[in-house]
Amino acid sequence: MKNFYAEKLEQLDNELDKLFREFNCQILLSEAAINVILKYLSEIKIHTLENGFKNLQEEINFFKHQKPVIVSKLIYYNAIYKIETKKPYGTKCIRKYFTKELKKLKRFFDNNLDFYKYYRSHNSFLDENFFVREKHDIRLWLDTFYFEADHRFSTSHDYKVAKIIANDLIQVYIEDQLNSITKQRKSESSMLTWTASKTDLTELIYALHAQGVFENGKSDIKLIVQSFESFCNIDLGDFYRTYLELKNRKLNRTKFLDTIHESLLKKMDEQDER
Repeated sequence: MKNFYAEKLEQLDNELDKLFREFNCQILLSEAAINVILKYLSEIKIHTLENGFKNLQEEINFFKHQKPVIVSKLIYYNAIYKIETKKPYGTKCIRKYFTKELKKLKRFFDNNLDFYKYYRSHNSFLDENFFVREKHDIRLWLDTFYFEADHRFSTSHDYKVAKIIANDLIQVYIEDQLNSITKQRKSESSMLTWTASKTDLTELIYALHAQGVFENGKSDIKLIVQSFESFCNIDLGDFYRTYLELKNRKLNRTKFLDTIHESLLKKMDEQDER
């Protein structure tokens, strides 16, 4: 059983890695991952029911350490699918939403604190009650899920172990999303806002491009525009059309450049007079 399980787990992880590289969308990734995990879980179930276990210890090891690893992946991707499909719009709403999801994980932890302590302390004195089939004890923190499960392939607490493993991964995912929001807000708050006209900025960008000040004159105008849009928190729209309008001016094509040139000279003169 050990070799069969290890082989299946390795195959599953390889397929999940391929999906991770294939999909950029978390929703599509989760959908595909769930289908793959269900396929492998079904194969392991069939093998388990047909071959059984050599002894009690092998059964305990399977339901305490092996099966929960795969089921935790199923719980994780199902949770991410639900989180992403229900996610609202707007930074504040998303932050509130993710914070609420973290509180759900905390409630599960609080409601199962005794079992968390047992499992994470690597205790084993109740393993025969928790991880052997048909040996459930109603007094030992049973979930309703257990009564609906296939008892040929479930024990009273193997799903709870899978839930613990999955919740740790879900927490990491949510905290990463919250950190990304925080970084984005800091980035946005650190940007300068361009308060002159878009035409003025376009004129400045084309002047710098003409002077060849970026990448020794080899930088593409589109890249320069994108960089200024990000830095100045502005959307220049059809900048090439704006440039054509500058070119077609009958008088003073470089109005903004002339103005800032005069402003700088004036400031220097005023400082010299002090």
